[in-house]
Parts: sequence; structure tokens; C-alpha cells
Amino acid sequence: MREDPLDLAAVRRAFNRAAAGYDAHAVLQREVCDRLLERLDFVKLDPATVLDLGAGTGYGLERLRQRYPEAALLALDIAPAMLAAARRRLPRPGWLDRARQLWPLAGGAAAVDYVCADMETLPLRTNSVQMIWSSLALQWAQDLESTLKGIHRALVPGGLFMFATFGPDTLKELRAAFAGIDASPHVNRFTDLHDIGDMLVHAGFAHPVMEMDMLTLTYADLKALMRDIKGMGAHNTAADRRRGLLGKAAWQRLEAAYEIHRNAGRLPATFEVIYGHAWAGDKLARDDGRQVIQMKIGARRAGRMARP
Repeated sequence: MREDPLDLAAVRRAFNRAAAGYDAHAVLQREVCDRLLERLDFVKLDPATVLDLGAGTGYGLERLRQRYPEAALLALDIAPAMLAAARRRLPRPGWLDRARQLWPLAGGAAAVDYVCADMETLPLRTNSVQMIWSSLALQWAQDLESTLKGIHRALVPGGLFMFATFGPDTLKELRAAFAGIDASPHVNRFTDLHDIGDMLVHAGFAHPVMEMDMLTLTYADLKALMRDIKGMGAHNTAADRRRGLLGKAAWQRLEAAYEIHRNAGRLPATFEVIYGHAWAGDKLARDDGRQVIQMKIGARRAGRMARP
């Protein structure tokens, strides 16, 4: 379980409210998704079924459709408004497309289905999916190890789990600035790369490979950063978070604390992005029973992106 339990009802509300304007703010999410997609170039797999876990507005789902046009896609998200946006981007097939699925020689993509559910209680049969893909959703798991066990259960033997999530240095500047305001949690906490690797092993996965990038968005001021965080639905949803807005004096102290990070006229916001993949099925083990986890630690490809 997390050290900072989440209010999952608040998570759902935040993403429902953010859905309409999400894509305007999701520059980082698209960059991470694109980098995760690149990793599929090095994987030999042609899955018949793919689950997009935490599909959001469907940016990754659309690209998975392009990569695997004959695969049956399943989009799962906790927020109904996010799934509605994904449906508009990639609607269910009409009668002609369904007919083409019955007669493959006629061409046409396989079905896309949409499920509103919590990723910790996947409504999927055991051994029913060949690939589970998740770009920046696992950080919202209340119990990550239990979630990974559920993912492993749903995968067929030899199935692939590929994901990206945030690491503990994410928004470190904002966390440090808030620390001078009060003792309440204002920034969600994220799981370390090594701990995720251990959890994958405990969940039954084989051949886990972990990598990490450091990405930095830069902003003109703190208000612009906070607008992006809110627009992405990613603001603090800890169960013991402080309710209500900061007062004027507290906001001014927060701005002053963040200003020490200003560089070349811009305020940085750091995001530690963890990438990983592992396989369900036979395990690669040492003689003493321990698995080998490949760690590629360090900024494989750092990046800086300017925001308004």
C-alpha cells in the first residue's frame, strides 16, 4: 500500500473535470507515450488482444491501433469523461466495419471496446490478454503490487506488460517549495524504480527491464505550471491533503520559494519518468531462485520542453 493513500473518488473527479481540455495540457504525456511506443520497435510481438490501461483521451490507443490494426483493443480508464473523449477519437466500429471483421479479406480494423473500471480490480478473465500497455497511469494505483499481480493474472503466458510511470523526483521543485508552507502533502509521492522492479518479480513477471528518463518542462511563472497540473487532472489527491485554496500570503511564499529555481528566465518542473517491460510466463532465475532485473538507470535521453 502507498505511504500517501489516495482519495480515488477525487482522482476520478479530477480526471472527469480535466477531460474536455486535457489534450491542450498533455504535452508531457504525449512525449512519454511516444517514447514508450518507440520501445515496441524492439519487441517481437504481434498481439491479437491489447489492453490500454489508463487510456485517457485515447492518444496512445490511436497509435496502438495504427501499430496493431488487426488486434482487438480494450481501453480502460477510471474516468467516464476520459473514455468518452477516447471514443470520439477512436469510435466503436459501425456495421460495415463489424462485417469486415467477420470477413477479414474485406479489410478493416478489429473492434475497440471501452471499460470504465479501477485498474486494481481488472474486470478481465485470467489469461485473456496478450499485451497490456500503460502510459502514465500506474502512479494512481493505491496498491501497486496488488495491481501488478492483477495485470499478470490477466495476461496469457508469454504476454507482454509495457508501461511508463512517474518516479520520486517528479515535481521535486514544487514539493520543496510547498515544504516551506506547511506539513500537509501537496504533491503526490511516486514509487522508486528499484521498488517497481521488485514488485514486478513478486507479481510473477519474468525478464523485467527498467529504464529512466529525466524530462523538464519550463514555465514563465508558477501559475502556468499549476494550470498545467490542474488541466492534466494530476493535482494532489492524497486522502490527507489540505482542503481549500492557499491564502494570498501562503501563495506569495510559495512563489518566492519556487523562484530560487528560475534559470534563464524560466521556472523548471522536473519529471522522472520510469519505463519498464516484463513478460508473463517462464521466469529467468538465478540458481538461488532470484530473478535478474535489468536496470538502465540514468537519463537515457533527457529533454526540456518550454510551456507558456
